[in-house]
Amino acid sequence: MTLSATRRRRRRRPFGAAVLVAAGLTAGALPTVPGSAGASETPKPAREAASEELKEVFFVGNNWEGTADVINSRGDYAKIGRINMIPDKKERLREIYLNPIKLAFFLGIRLGPGEGHDQYVDDMYTTKDGNAVVASRPSFADVVSIDVGSGKINWRFPVSGFRSDHMAVSPDGTQVAVSSSTSNTVHVLDMATGKEAGNFKTGDKPHENVYTDGGKYLWNMAIGEVNTDMDAPWQDFTKGDRRITIADAKTFQVKKIIDMRERLDAFGRKDLSDALRPVAFTPDESKMYFQLSFFNGFVEYDVHNDEITRVKTLPKNPDTSDERTTYVNDSRHHGMSMSPRGDKLCIAGTMDDYVTVVNRETLQEGPLVTASKPYWATVSGDGKHCVVSESGTDQVTAIDFATGKKVTSIPVGDHPQRVRLGHVPTDWTGPTTG
Repeated sequence: MTLSATRRRRRRRPFGAAVLVAAGLTAGALPTVPGSAGASETPKPAREAASEELKEVFFVGNNWEGTADVINSRGDYAKIGRINMIPDKKERLREIYLNPIKLAFFLGIRLGPGEGHDQYVDDMYTTKDGNAVVASRPSFADVVSIDVGSGKINWRFPVSGFRSDHMAVSPDGTQVAVSSSTSNTVHVLDMATGKEAGNFKTGDKPHENVYTDGGKYLWNMAIGEVNTDMDAPWQDFTKGDRRITIADAKTFQVKKIIDMRERLDAFGRKDLSDALRPVAFTPDESKMYFQLSFFNGFVEYDVHNDEITRVKTLPKNPDTSDERTTYVNDSRHHGMSMSPRGDKLCIAGTMDDYVTVVNRETLQEGPLVTASKPYWATVSGDGKHCVVSESGTDQVTAIDFATGKKVTSIPVGDHPQRVRLGHVPTDWTGPTTG
């Protein structure tokens, strides 16, 4: 099936490889994390029933623009309001330009993962009371809490190193974990105050964070170096220490390290990269599905038996080059979510310009829905739709889990990436300032 060619941005590289390379850690043998069979659906705090004073919404982070569009989380997905996520831009830029080291990393982010743009908003979660949104801002190397009513900053936490990335909120909504890309650290912060509760070390370039076992454990997936042109399979050794680090969510002690390279090799897939991108757990957390750098497909991993059980290769777009250096930050496919019942997977085929819903039992994909550089996938508030961000055409698109067909698209700001469920006051239409 030929998919229409869409706006494509070739990945730009940093002016100096050393700018974005971080030191790695040696993985050690650690105790096994208890299984989670019989556990309830993977915690999604934003799905909890809101009070009558709160309205469930989606926050769409417009990474290059520095805004977050707030839209309905189901139904028509209409836009409700917009928040400026960088009200302190002048202050931050002044600080950066007066510090040569910070400036080098700031420009490195622009020329590398930013594809020639500054990265102003990556991940977002709202507080339980719906009064604030907490966001990571890669180019500013921080996490901020912004009052949704006034648009003003409540608190700011500068991460260690020079770039903040993916986050995860604890099931009880009291803490948020954020990856610091260049210091190989996950910081866990108090959502209300921004004070650090603890941190732990990871592999190179920590990326995705996920709470499991009702909030007992925090998983981090390190993707390694993704900002060089050394993408050929024989150059894989240059990518660094890529691994899963599982920490106790209260003590922040590392409980287990999983080297997926060993599991992939045992399954007979030495050809695949071991850099894990987005992941999705089944409702009972017995299986984890994940995407890998350079791969048009995904992998099924049995959590309890600690082994890979299936690998699914998805169709290629004939218009997409197989030249790895053309993939945005090594991502061929980036973005996946699972239906609430756990029977369907929604896959964002980023460089192949499509989205497809996959039957989890048979791994058979459904229709390939044309989408322009889809970058993230999540689930609608009612669980009926997969919602993806189309970073190539600046819109959010809903796909029906039941039919695999497109429902609607809504225009948003420049380069939407993360889309997260959250809450705002019921009568909220946007900040009074900012």
